[in-house]
Amino acid sequence: ASHQGADWKSIHEKICPLLVPPQPCFHSERDRKHGKEQLLRRQKSVVEVAFRAAQGFLWEGKALEALPAALQALRFSARVFGWSSVQLVPVYLLLAEASTGTGNLRQASKYLSEAEWIVLQTPDCPAAVQSRLHRGLGLFCVAQGNLDQALYHLATDVYLATSAFGVDAIEVSGGYFHMANVFLRQNKVDVANSLYTEV
Repeated sequence: ASHQGADWKSIHEKICPLLVPPQPCFHSERDRKHGKEQLLRRQKSVVEVAFRAAQGFLWEGKALEALPAALQALRFSARVFGWSSVQLVPVYLLLAEASTGTGNLRQASKYLSEAEWIVLQTPDCPAAVQSRLHRGLGLFCVAQGNLDQALYHLATDVYLATSAFGVDAIEVSGGYFHMANVFLRQNKVDVANSLYTEV
């Protein structure tokens, strides 16, 4: 009952109308095609709504509430794009961040491994997606206390984000910010301040 309540508060209430299946009785090939297109549109809408809801909960610091929404985003992303699609990487990263936020580092590691595997299997994976993966890996290393490895991943994030968006793009600032936080934890205040200035 508690899981059902959490699911309802997190996402189910928002996506319930989208889960109603389209009319199953099709009289022609045209009707069948229209029904499939309608179902695909609904599934993509569920992915978008669930992803935004999970992201919103994480921004509010509500990792536990983010999990049901992120899981729905994963289920429907897999239906729409397939389990090996690079489209699943951002969802796995959300799940990893939410799991880390709840203190479940083991589960976070599994989600990050899934994301990393998809990226490795996609030779033409965009630099923007790779950047997000390295940021996720960096933040996970911070949670583990492995600060040197965190800096490696965050520096890679900055490099990839710069190549994808440009040197002065806002997308690059997150990597600098997290690197600055790590240097601050290492008592390297001058380096941290220079990175905060870059942000």
